[in-house]
Amino acid sequence: MKSDASMDPPPTLRKEDCSPEPSCVSMKSDASMDPPPTLRKEDCSPEPSCVSMKSDASMDPPPTLRKDDCSPEQRVQQEASDPDRRNMKFILKELVQKVISLIKKQLKRFEKILKSLDYPACSGREEEDEEDQSAVREGALKITLHALKNMNQTDLANTLQTKLAPLCHQKLKSTLKEKFPKISEGISDPGTSTLLNEIYTELYITEGGSGEINNEHEVRQIEAASRRPATQETPIKCNDLFKDPSIRTVLTKGVAGIGKTVSVQKFILDWAEGKANQDVLFIFPLPFRELNLMKTETLSLVDLLNQFFKDTKELKPRDYYQYKVMFIFDGLDECRLPLDFQNNERVSDVTQSASVDVLLTNLIQGNLLPSALLWITTRPAAANQIPPDCIDQVTEVRGFSDPQKEEYFRKRISVQSLAERIITHMKSSRSLYIMCHIPVFCWISATVLERMLGGAEGGEIPKTLTQMFTHFLIFQIKHRSQKYHRESDVDLDQTRKIILALGKLAFQQLEKGNLIFYEEDLRECGIDVEEVTVHSGVCTQIFRQEFGLHLGKVFSFVHLSVQEFLAALYAFLSFISNNRNVLQQKHSGLFGFFKKETVSDFLKSAVNKALLSENGHLDLFLRFLLGLSLESNQTLLQGLMIQTENISHSKEEVVKHIKQKIMENPAPEKTINLFHCLNELNDHSLVQEVQTYLNKGGSMGLRGAELSPDQWSAVAFVILNSEEELDEFDLRKYGGTEECLLRLMPVVKASRRAELTGCNLSEKSCAALASALISNSSTLRELNLSINNLQDSGVKLLSAGLKNPHCKLEKLQLVGCKLSKESCATLASALSSNSSTLRELNLGYNNELQDSGVKLLSAGLENPHCKLETLWLNNCSITEEGCAAFASALKSNPSHLRELDLSYNNPGESGKKLLSDLQKDPHFKLEKLDFWPQTT
Repeated sequence: MKSDASMDPPPTLRKEDCSPEPSCVSMKSDASMDPPPTLRKEDCSPEPSCVSMKSDASMDPPPTLRKDDCSPEQRVQQEASDPDRRNMKFILKELVQKVISLIKKQLKRFEKILKSLDYPACSGREEEDEEDQSAVREGALKITLHALKNMNQTDLANTLQTKLAPLCHQKLKSTLKEKFPKISEGISDPGTSTLLNEIYTELYITEGGSGEINNEHEVRQIEAASRRPATQETPIKCNDLFKDPSIRTVLTKGVAGIGKTVSVQKFILDWAEGKANQDVLFIFPLPFRELNLMKTETLSLVDLLNQFFKDTKELKPRDYYQYKVMFIFDGLDECRLPLDFQNNERVSDVTQSASVDVLLTNLIQGNLLPSALLWITTRPAAANQIPPDCIDQVTEVRGFSDPQKEEYFRKRISVQSLAERIITHMKSSRSLYIMCHIPVFCWISATVLERMLGGAEGGEIPKTLTQMFTHFLIFQIKHRSQKYHRESDVDLDQTRKIILALGKLAFQQLEKGNLIFYEEDLRECGIDVEEVTVHSGVCTQIFRQEFGLHLGKVFSFVHLSVQEFLAALYAFLSFISNNRNVLQQKHSGLFGFFKKETVSDFLKSAVNKALLSENGHLDLFLRFLLGLSLESNQTLLQGLMIQTENISHSKEEVVKHIKQKIMENPAPEKTINLFHCLNELNDHSLVQEVQTYLNKGGSMGLRGAELSPDQWSAVAFVILNSEEELDEFDLRKYGGTEECLLRLMPVVKASRRAELTGCNLSEKSCAALASALISNSSTLRELNLSINNLQDSGVKLLSAGLKNPHCKLEKLQLVGCKLSKESCATLASALSSNSSTLRELNLGYNNELQDSGVKLLSAGLENPHCKLETLWLNNCSITEEGCAAFASALKSNPSHLRELDLSYNNPGESGKKLLSDLQKDPHFKLEKLDFWPQTT
């Protein structure tokens, strides 16, 4: 009540109306109160009423009762002629009095709750009154919570809300706290589980990105992420995903095994233990792998939740709207529901029955429980199943950063000296250290190296992926034998049978793109469901029995890479043991190989087939297949190797074939994988040759060196696998030619800045650069192509990349590239794209642009999607006409351009004035305007 200028005098309160107890009510202003309704005389009751003031949407507007609306004489006349009007003032006074009394009563109750930790949320008497006063209490609670949060008393607001929540709130928390405290790293054996809070290492999660599909092989994505400078993304902690109140739905991407499910588990555990997100009253985790088992059911959302969460059955339908709830849908990539967002019927009531698919799509679209928070996790390849307009925020789980890798091993290995030895060894092999971005691979490596470096196991320490996974498989076999005291040949035969059956399952499901399988999938491969639980270290069996009768058993390998290793082992063993080429079977998909007669021919054909895979889906499979061909790895697996023919082959023949393919210059990513294949075959000749050149070159790099195409590819491999962060790539250090650029394109993609000035590049380079810009794995933010003969045709190709949603380029320099107005048209189109990220553009010293080009470029500047902040057009033959075009564009879209350089042009005094006047206007952001020197 800061001012009474616009109000009638307040009513005189009787003594009995006042409470002797302190009040929490702050009445500084009437701005926070709903306007009173217009009451007719017949509406009034002499008895007290419980008024609900949730919203004024259903009320008539209040009368305008300002003092200056009429004179005292007019008021007396109006009241004398209209009894209702005469009584209105007294009715309103009484109404205000009653509303304040109701609010004060609730505030006293809230005060008691907050003062006493042991105060019960509802006494028996209050339960009786609840039906009558629930609306009043709900409205008062909302006002109170809103006020507390505005006072930055969020913890107090959360405490009050929690204490007033129904008892099932704490029941659900207790259930989830019992369910999620432990983690089994890959193995479902309860005896091997560890407390999550003891071993949990914070994952590196970044904001931003798009929900669009990424079809690259996940190992490629991991390798790209390992080279991406941490400064390029905004990190975010898992518990802060919903800190922004405007965010309803978060989509979190991440490759298999990167830690998405563990992040979900930690999020839920922290909530259940009262450590984070306490403003959320109910969290409902609904993994897609479990929802798949209910795809034929028809039921309401309330019924669905009651089947999964028995603790919350007492919740009433209105409670889902009243309380803040969150749904967590883990594993979108495992979803076997159609998710037909376009054709599914609309459902907006939590009691309305529909299929599980329809309920999900309506929840995600916001038709059903629009106030609920949603968190969806997925592998990148399945991200596009959710329409982009349904997603408020996209985040990416990048796994472990380099410091987090070391932190994991130090937590996982109790003997710190052994942990340091393991870290040192992993760092010595770049390919292994890169894979440690994946938490599951860290676990695999720790499982193997703890025994080998700790002295429990002997043999050569693994340095390649194939060696690491072979030792991991051997460990699981030995672990089973020791656990069940089985050492006989009969047991070895049984083990071989099970491993081959698992390999067949891995191979067949890899073809279909499946990472999870059900009992019928196992039976098709001759796998005894009970027997496979003994091999839980290789194939994890996941039970969700506590969620109800609808759920069965779900199976998956501990990681996609384990599945690919077993698939490769199955293909190799089938060939050498039974002279049967499983790759040759009638498959229209990935593995339609032709039958070959020798092991060497078989492996060479596998190389050829992998190169035909557009997205590299055979990359890791091929690495394992070639690695298994080495005699050293076959020795390790000798118990499984029963062959009917001599399996020796010419490794040199396969190596020569791979080098020939590198010479033929396939796509850069495929070339890099071929070098990994050479590494698996223990051939480092090309890399060693290039390393010698690099060592000799010193600070001059390879300038002037005459390298063959395969050697240039080896340079790219060496640079990418070095420990140095790739901040800037300067082509001039590596010869400065177009051929060199094309060979080193993977390095360009992995760098933040690319300096390609004066390297005699053509439109061929622009096409390759455009392809690099649209790659999911590209980290390029700044590109300097100045003083190259690109011409308009080259810029047209480059602009196609700039318009792609995956392009993140922020700064582009095209100084002196012989461009005309045609380039301005294509660049304007790129700037107008709703996915444009370009902030700086330098087109200086292209004197053929002229005013006609400026007019075309201005069309892009005035588009609301344009985000350009800095534009250089020095020495481009611009006159007053061009300045007028800029002025018009800026008036249409004044919010973005901050710096404009028109030096070495001839704008004339009138042109300068047009733009200078805009610079003085506070509505425009133009901070810097350069006309000097002016040409004559």
